Amino acid sequence: MQKSVAAVSCVGEDAAIDRTALRSSPVGNTVSGTGHCWLAPVVEMAAVASGNWPLWPQPGPGGWTCFPRIAVRSLGAHPRPVRAARDFAAATLRRWNAAERAEDVAVVVSELVTNALRYGLPGSGHVQAAGRVRFGLVQPGPCVVCAVADPSRTAPVVQETDVLAESGRGLHVVGALADAWGYTAPSDAGKAVWAMFSAGREAGSAVPGGR
Repeated sequence: MQKSVAAVSCVGEDAAIDRTALRSSPVGNTVSGTGHCWLAPVVEMAAVASGNWPLWPQPGPGGWTCFPRIAVRSLGAHPRPVRAARDFAAATLRRWNAAERAEDVAVVVSELVTNALRYGLPGSGHVQAAGRVRFGLVQPGPCVVCAVADPSRTAPVVQETDVLAESGRGLHVVGALADAWGYTAPSDAGKAVWAMFSAGREAGSAVPGGR
């Protein structure tokens, strides 16, 4: 698994925000300035994993820039948060003209949000968990990065599951569909699990070593 370490410096309050063209400041300032600094290390890790770090104002050789499009959705107000996140992702990808990987993104978003609700707040009710789970999409170049943050300090673990098991395959699915995935270093603020999808790749095709 790709595990570049980046510290989460702060986590702002949830907000229903869809900012499809934040181009006034670099990603670190942009995200922290809008109360979404949890996305900054996610973008950094995805850029490192794809060979596009450091990021610059003008698109680099891989087309990445430090002025990404960002869309964030709070899930706490929705009775079915997994579906709300999936629908929001699909609508955002259409607006960004990045729907080539929409099916893969939808499946991975469902897995990440489900895991966050199930394990992000052990012992808490479903509604309370949904209110503290953050979902974001970032487009820093010819790709889309989806990320789900929860307040748990427990790192995600890829479990060995029986082939006939009905659960426990979530991260296996993420690894099979995403070009790369990882998580920010767990801290008192929690963690964020992210997955990156490059444009121009056939849905469901795997990239060797991309996890």
